[in-house]
Amino acid sequence: MRTYHCFWLLFWAGQPHQSFLTLVSKRTSGFPEKEKVLVLSGNSRRDLHRSKRSWMWNQFFLLEEYTGTDYQYVGKLHSDQDKGDGSLKYILSGDGAGDLFIINENTGDIQATKRLDREEKPVYILRAQAVNRRTGRPVEPESEFIIKIHDINDNEPMFTKDVYNASIPEMSDVGTFVVQVTATDADDPTYGNSAKVVYSILQGQPYFSVESETGIIKTALLNMDRENREQYQVVIQAKDMGGQMGGLSGTTTVNITLTDVNDNPPRFPQSTYQFRAPESMPPDSPVGRIKANDADVDENAEIEYSITEGDGYDMFGITADKDTQEGIITVKKALDFENKNLYILKVEATNTHVDPRFLYLGPFKDSATVRIQVEDVDEPPVFSRPAYIMEVKEDVPINNVIGTVTAQDPDAAKNPVKYSVDRHTDMDRVFNINSGNGSIFTSKPLDRETLLWHNITVIAAEINNPKQSSRVPVFIKVLDVNDNAPEFAMFYETFVCENAKAEQLIQTLSAVDKDDSYSGHQFSFSLAPEAASSSNFTLQDNRDNTAGIFTRKTRYNRHEMSTYFLPVVISDNDYPIQSSTETVTIRVCACDHRGKMLSCNAEALIHPTGLSTGALIAILLCIIILLITVVLFAALRRQRKKEPLIISKEDIRDNIVSYNDEGGGEEDTQAFDIGTLRNPEAIDDNKLRRDIVPETLFMPRRTATARDNTDVRDFINQRLKENDTDPTAPPYDSLATYAYEGNGSVAESLSSLESVTTDGDQDYDYLSDWGPRFKKLADMYGAMDSDKDS
Repeated sequence: MRTYHCFWLLFWAGQPHQSFLTLVSKRTSGFPEKEKVLVLSGNSRRDLHRSKRSWMWNQFFLLEEYTGTDYQYVGKLHSDQDKGDGSLKYILSGDGAGDLFIINENTGDIQATKRLDREEKPVYILRAQAVNRRTGRPVEPESEFIIKIHDINDNEPMFTKDVYNASIPEMSDVGTFVVQVTATDADDPTYGNSAKVVYSILQGQPYFSVESETGIIKTALLNMDRENREQYQVVIQAKDMGGQMGGLSGTTTVNITLTDVNDNPPRFPQSTYQFRAPESMPPDSPVGRIKANDADVDENAEIEYSITEGDGYDMFGITADKDTQEGIITVKKALDFENKNLYILKVEATNTHVDPRFLYLGPFKDSATVRIQVEDVDEPPVFSRPAYIMEVKEDVPINNVIGTVTAQDPDAAKNPVKYSVDRHTDMDRVFNINSGNGSIFTSKPLDRETLLWHNITVIAAEINNPKQSSRVPVFIKVLDVNDNAPEFAMFYETFVCENAKAEQLIQTLSAVDKDDSYSGHQFSFSLAPEAASSSNFTLQDNRDNTAGIFTRKTRYNRHEMSTYFLPVVISDNDYPIQSSTETVTIRVCACDHRGKMLSCNAEALIHPTGLSTGALIAILLCIIILLITVVLFAALRRQRKKEPLIISKEDIRDNIVSYNDEGGGEEDTQAFDIGTLRNPEAIDDNKLRRDIVPETLFMPRRTATARDNTDVRDFINQRLKENDTDPTAPPYDSLATYAYEGNGSVAESLSSLESVTTDGDQDYDYLSDWGPRFKKLADMYGAMDSDKDS
C-alpha cells in the first residue's frame, strides 16, 4: 500500500502577515485521490528585500512505468500572493521541465507527460517560481524541489555472460568447484525484494549442483569418466523476489568439459605381430610399425616402446613416433638369411607420464610378441677382408703372383665369382688378376723410386648375374732392392792452386743413393783403377759417407795442364753391391800466398768482372741459332733456283711444257721433238732439258737405235729402262707418252705432231674412204687443202 505525503513550508519574516503556496494532487486513474499542496510564503514586492528568509521542501514520489491514458498528476504549486485574479504566473524549470514535466501557469498544477523508468533516471530536480504576469517580475524567489521515482519489479535478473565455459579434471571428487555464475537485477535493491536473486539448476543434474545464494557450481557425482562422456551442458536459473512466486527470472548455459587424466593404461590390440625383412635391408631401416591404444589424450597418451626379451634383442631396435604414438621397429645390424632367418621379440609399451593417484587401476604398460621373418635375396660376393695389403719387391719378374684376393657368394646357391681390376685405378695396367682364382700378378716392371704405393680396386662379380658385384681396395707396397748405384750428391768442380803443397785437402765429396737402406747407407770411395797410380791427386775415404781429395805433389802448372778429370768409384754395402764412377773436375788456378784463387784458364768462372758460365752458354746458343738460320736461308735460296720452270698443279711434263718466254709458234720444233720417237737416229746429242735449270752437265746417254720392226712393247720397255737409269731425269714421277704405232699399222701414225718432221704437204683425200664416221674429219682437212690451193 502506497502512502502519499503533504509537506508544508513555513516562511518566518519580520512582516505582520504570511503567504502560502500549496501543492494539491488530484485523483488519477489507478491511485487514490489525495491532495498534495506546496505552499510558498512570501511578502509583497518590497518584501523581496527582506534580510532573512528560510525554505524547506519535501520530496515528491511517482510510480514508474505508469500505464494510464491521462497525464500522471504530480502536485500543485500555490503562492500566498495568488489572489485568484490571474495576476500571477507559475514557471517550472529543471530536469525534464517543459517536456517530461509540465505546469499549468495559472493554477500551478504539475503533470508527467511520459512513462518514467527508474532504471533510466531515479531522481529529477526541478525549480519553481511565481512571477507577476503583467510585469514578469518574480513575486517569490526561485525554489528547488525533488521528484523521486518509486521502483516496481519490472526487470528480470541478467547474467554477466550468455554462455559460461568451464573445465575440471575427470574423476574429480564430489563438491569440486567448477565455476561461479553471477546475475544482476536492475531494480532498486533498497525497496522491497525486487532485486533479491536466488540461483537454481534447471539442467545438469545429477552431475552438478549450484549454491542458491552465491551461484557456485560444484560436482555432484563421483568418478565422472571423460572416456565415457566429455561434454556437459548445465542450465542455471536466477530469479528475483527471493525466488518467490511471481518473481522474474533469467537463465544462462554453462558448458563444462572434463579434462583428461592418465587413468587408462596402453593396450595392444593383438598379442602377436609378424613382419618380413629382406636380408639386404641396411641398418636403421624400418621393418614395421606396431601401436598400443591408449584411451587418454595428449601427454597422458604418450607411449614408450622397448624390446625386453627375444633372440633378436641386439639385432633390432624400436623407437616411438611422437606424432602417431606408434612403435617403429628398425634393423640395428646387417641381416643374414643363411645364418638366421627368424627372430622373435617381446615388445613392451609403457606410459610416459603416470599419475600415482590411479596406480590402483593396474600397471600402466602392456606387451606383445613380434615375429620377424628374414627373406633371402641375391647378394653380391663378399670379400674375405675389407681391404688387402700386399708387398712386392721392385725387381719381381713380370707375370709373377704377388697376392690373392678371395670373395664368395653368400647366398645358398654359391654362384661362381669372377675377378677383375678396375682400370680407373690402374691406368698404366701395371697389375692384372686371374679372373678365376683372384691371383694378382705384375704385368709391367716396378720401380720403388718412381712409385712406392699402388692402390688398385678389385671387382668381384657373379658369373650368372654380373650386376651383383662388390669392390675391395688393394694396397700394394713396392719393397726396395739395391738396384741403384750411389752417385755424387752434386756436381763437383773444384780448383787447385799452382803453389799448392802436397797432401793438401782441396775438396770433400759426399754421395746419395736412391735406394732405401734399413740400416743406413754406407758408401765407400776410391779412385778408378786407371787413375789410381798415375793421378796427381789422392782420395781418402772418411768412412762416414764422405771422402776427401788431396794433392799428391807440391806444385802444379796450369800452362802444362789446366784441367784434371779425376774419376771416383762410389760403392754401397748392400746386396747386390752397386757402384758407379763419377768424375771430379779440377782446374789449376793461380792463387795468392794465402791460397785465394786469382785466375784460371776459364776466366769466366772466377773473374769478378767476367761473365758467368750460364751467360757464356746463352751467348753460344744464340750464335749457333743465328748460324743455323743463315744456313737454312741459303739452302732455301738454292732450292728455289732448282725449282722447275713449270709451276702448275697439273704438271704433265713430257706432253705440255710451259715457258716463261714467248715461243716461236708452230715452227719452233726445238721445244719438244716428238718425231725423235719415230726416228731415234735423229736425237741431238747436245740438246738439254729446258724445264729445269741443269745443276751438273751430264752428257746424254746414247741409246741403241730401234729397228724398223721393233715391237711396241719392246720399244716402250727400252725407253722406260733408259729413263730409269738416266741421271738427268727429274726426281719425281713423269708421264711419258710415246707416239709409236708399231709395225703392221695400215694407217701408220695418226699423230699430228709427227707431221712436223715431214717436208711436204700431205694428201687427206683418203679420209673420205673411211666411212661416215670420219666424214667431218675429211671435210675439215679437205677444206684446209682448198684454202691452200686458193
